[in-house]
Amino acid sequence: MTQPRHFLTLLDFTPDELRELIRRASELKIIRQRNERHEPLRGRTLAMIFEKSSTRTRVSFEAGMAQLGGQALFLSPRDTQLGRGEPIEDTARVLSRMVDVVMIRTFEHAKLQAFADHSLVPVINGLTDSYHPCQLLADMQTYFEHRGDIAGKQVAWIGDGNNMCHSYINAARQFGFDLRIACPEGFDPDTAILAPAGERAAILREPMAAAEGADLIVTDVWASMGQEEEATRRLKAFEGFQVTDEMMAIAAKDALFMHCLPAHRGEEVAASVIDSEKTVVWEEAENRMHAQKALLEMLVTS
Repeated sequence: MTQPRHFLTLLDFTPDELRELIRRASELKIIRQRNERHEPLRGRTLAMIFEKSSTRTRVSFEAGMAQLGGQALFLSPRDTQLGRGEPIEDTARVLSRMVDVVMIRTFEHAKLQAFADHSLVPVINGLTDSYHPCQLLADMQTYFEHRGDIAGKQVAWIGDGNNMCHSYINAARQFGFDLRIACPEGFDPDTAILAPAGERAAILREPMAAAEGADLIVTDVWASMGQEEEATRRLKAFEGFQVTDEMMAIAAKDALFMHCLPAHRGEEVAASVIDSEKTVVWEEAENRMHAQKALLEMLVTS
């Protein structure tokens, strides 16, 4: 039996394939705006396994699958506990015989990998502690729609070297932009993920230096889900790393601001920035659905 194609990180696809996904996502967005029916996944089923909850991930996948003519099954932490009570490998073997594609949002990336290794159908990474590739598809789609190709551009990541930062590092490699990562000591991205990017990605300690001349400035919350107990320590560590109007002013004249949401106004980003004309976060959020529809269409029908 042919091995299924998975989407666990941006590196699972070639740069050309990623660009085609972006192009197709924008095309599906237009089809949706025209209220045209497009149902290539009629009769197909997506299983959504959530060990980490998320409003945007659930709604974007569930609505997207419905718009493509298929159905989505929501499995909460109460419905399935990966690796607890039943080996992950066995869950994958059983579930993948009943559905056409699986999306998993969990903590350890190793869990996702183990499931994919034993699945008979495509597996999509809805987020792990290491990567968030679906968000990057949406981010790249948003940039392409507003400013054209991101190749050769400067992108500033301001904040924690987290799963979003890791996916931006991979995006820099795949889409050909230069990434400046401004993070405080002790919050660097994983060296094993950063090193292969070579000169495409570099760590700076001064946020303003990273933002200077940048075409895109991106941030995320300082304490992600599961890190709430560290919130006080993180607030202190990230002092000076807020995206402000002053920071946006030294970026490129037509710079955009992105955030994967939910945002904490007054912490990682000033309210005046996220609510300004430079922000594209709302369209970025919408594009999660369109980008994931392109991904589902490609994985299930090809």
